Amino acid sequence: MFELKWLILVVALLMYLLVIIFQDKKVFFTTGAVLFLLVLSLFFPEKVFNQGYAQSGRFGVLAHAALELVNWNILMIYVGSMTIAALFLYSKVPARIADALIRISPNTGIAVVLILAMTGIISIFVENVATVLVMAPIAISLSKKLKINLVPFMVGLAVMSNLEGTATLVGDPPSMIFASYAGYNFNDFFVHKGILSIFFIIQIGMIAGCIFFYCIFGHIKDKAVVDKEPVISYFPAFLLLAMIFGLAAISFFSTELGYASGVFVMLLGIAGLIWYRFNQKKSLDEVRTLVKELDWETIFFLIGIFVVVGAISEAGLLEELALFIERITGGNKFIGFLLILLLSVIISGFVDNVPYIIVMLPVAATLASNMGIARELYMFALLVGSCLGGNLTPFGASANIVSMGILKKEGHPINFGGFLKISAPFTLITTTASALLLWFLWK
Repeated sequence: MFELKWLILVVALLMYLLVIIFQDKKVFFTTGAVLFLLVLSLFFPEKVFNQGYAQSGRFGVLAHAALELVNWNILMIYVGSMTIAALFLYSKVPARIADALIRISPNTGIAVVLILAMTGIISIFVENVATVLVMAPIAISLSKKLKINLVPFMVGLAVMSNLEGTATLVGDPPSMIFASYAGYNFNDFFVHKGILSIFFIIQIGMIAGCIFFYCIFGHIKDKAVVDKEPVISYFPAFLLLAMIFGLAAISFFSTELGYASGVFVMLLGIAGLIWYRFNQKKSLDEVRTLVKELDWETIFFLIGIFVVVGAISEAGLLEELALFIERITGGNKFIGFLLILLLSVIISGFVDNVPYIIVMLPVAATLASNMGIARELYMFALLVGSCLGGNLTPFGASANIVSMGILKKEGHPINFGGFLKISAPFTLITTTASALLLWFLWK
């Protein structure tokens, strides 16, 4: 007899396939999959979104999908932090910091490495593509003045921004999704259960990445001279700091990621828009443009993915996948760790890591529980592999595509092989460094 869960699986797989093939229409396909599953749930409520049916009957599945499967707290954090990040970039503070790094560096080689490290640190709180766009003019100017090869510099901006995205709760969607699933608060990203957490695991990767780029740029001994970049205002920087310390404070009062975090970040974002409108004397059209240019596509994409993955989870398919992987590994802890890490690197090198992480987090956690080990070992391996794996290819992350576009515009086009010459060793070195510390801390 045909089980409905296999139809749910087919719908999910078809959606994923279409998202991979037609990246620019991914919201269309996730929305279509959600609508199909919602209609299906009205006919078979005990089979699709069955938890909602158990709670409130046939039409309870709609409320269940909208209010419980979709994590609105995460979405509020994302929108609020994107708004603050956009204002932070507008303030010109990042450019001023870069200028200061160049001035205090003993030579340009070290200055380049410090700028790349700074790019990674900024991307902890600011969307990766925006970070690359802000830092690109600095890289281009420095390269022209000292006749530095712009190609590894621009590729470095992209891969370093991608690397740090998962270090904190507000870094990138994957870290927010992880926090939602694992019940992590802001502070848990630094220390959890008395053990160093994902932030420090990623920092080892960044140190390894800096050493890698020093090997490329360290021979440049000339000293660069730059003009000071005028700062528009430090208020967005204060908002960014308020968000960081506010989330840390909220974490002390809440053992799980409640709506307080999302509301707090959203209020800070609204305060920033009010400042932008009145203090900076911007028109309503300019404010609307800033809001409109936020990454709304990812927001709607996440909503669809939350619902679809919720459906396949409640159908029991993720548990079956975890058992299948457990059989492949033979219950060996290290083989399971290596399998999740390598699979995540390879897949994220070619496809969007957001839907992959949403699907695989419960699989990794279940697999770890079945083996009787700390679930962080496999969930962190998933995060490290999928986020650092995005650096592997030119189309593994949006920041990579943007950096290639800038190189082409500046007369330095780079092909797949050229990008891979830098990105492949960088990905191997940074992933290995982070994975070794992860294994040492959480095995």
